[in-house]
Amino acid sequence: MATHNSFPFHPSIFLCVVASLGFSQTCIGFKAKHLNLTTFGTRWSWAGATWYGSPNGAGSDGGSCGYGNVVSQPPFSSMVTGIGPSLYKSGKECGACYKIKCPKRMHPSCSGKPMRVVITDCCPGGPCVTDSAHFDLSGTAFGAMAKAGEEVKLRDAGILKIRYARIACNYSGRTIAFHVDLGSNSNYFAVLVEYEEGDGDLAAVSLKEASMGSEEWRSMQQSWGAVWKLDAASEMQPPFSIQLTSQYSRETIVAKNVIPENWKPGATYRSLVNYL
Repeated sequence: MATHNSFPFHPSIFLCVVASLGFSQTCIGFKAKHLNLTTFGTRWSWAGATWYGSPNGAGSDGGSCGYGNVVSQPPFSSMVTGIGPSLYKSGKECGACYKIKCPKRMHPSCSGKPMRVVITDCCPGGPCVTDSAHFDLSGTAFGAMAKAGEEVKLRDAGILKIRYARIACNYSGRTIAFHVDLGSNSNYFAVLVEYEEGDGDLAAVSLKEASMGSEEWRSMQQSWGAVWKLDAASEMQPPFSIQLTSQYSRETIVAKNVIPENWKPGATYRSLVNYL
């Protein structure tokens, strides 16, 4: 029985998990605020901001959430961020959306206009740990906070103080997709969940086999980042339905028979459902 996960290990995952568990002094005693969609976007807070990768790129090739090269493609379009351990929460916040803005008084090249970014990576060291909240933005996202034509000047500013607010994710009608881990087989199934609207992050994922009219939902475990897995004692029978529970609103939706009988490791299957 295979019980491995073939997603490449990302060094920042371990470091962010360690920091999130309180081994970094700056994270000890951190308590997450309970949010819901009615308060998203209304609570602005201060954070530090840096950028990494190429000046007009997506930061890294997918980052520790496991999204891979889709971070540079629509709907992410490189408007993504690595996040410090206090907001990353061991990967549980992968997919969460934030508005960020650089107030004009912080730097002469700041536009003050809010931009949306999505958490796709973890930032495990330096100011990401010492700041109570820190966004390590892609070069594209960092430059988007600048006045037109002053992107280079802003990227040369070093660490900035910015404002941020949690918002609901909206992908303009795109439905949730499931990318199957290359190591999946009849006894082990792992899937990367993409494009959740609303909360953007997940509290629970469950799988149900269609065989023999089973109504049993089997809980999946967060493997790492946005990847969820299920180890089975016996061979699983597809097609599979996947049930998703959002992190804060606790809304549950079902992608019925989204993984077909002839599913293939490495394939992506798009559902007909999403939040909102």
